[in-house]
Amino acid sequence: MSERIGVADYPLAEKRPELIQGPRGKALSEITLEAVLSGEAALEDLRITPAALRLQAEVSRAAGRPTLAENFERAAELVGVPQAVIMRTYELLRPGRARSADELRAAARTLREEHGAALMAAFVDEAADAYEARGLFRRRF
Repeated sequence: MSERIGVADYPLAEKRPELIQGPRGKALSEITLEAVLSGEAALEDLRITPAALRLQAEVSRAAGRPTLAENFERAAELVGVPQAVIMRTYELLRPGRARSADELRAAARTLREEHGAALMAAFVDEAADAYEARGLFRRRF
């Protein structure tokens, strides 16, 4: 993106709607009640896109919220990941659920290699190291 996005642009949907498009390329201004009723706009047009999440990350970073920005960037990677993969990874990240660091690292590898989610994979790898250091792989209940 050539243009910088900042705090003054938040909320993007209100202040910079021309930057937001749905997955099928429809602009926010094209998603109207009339468009829905005529079949020109559909639920798919309202789904979040990686680009919109990355813009939110820019706003967060400009607001001095780097951790929130990183969360938006990881979320952008996850938009195209199947829900079953996300839910399995989430379950493994709950302390006491994964049996070993290898199990978490395998989930990270799947995210990285099969879904191109390198930032999320790095997060899961980091969790594997932290859980290993803290002994969080034992069944806790």
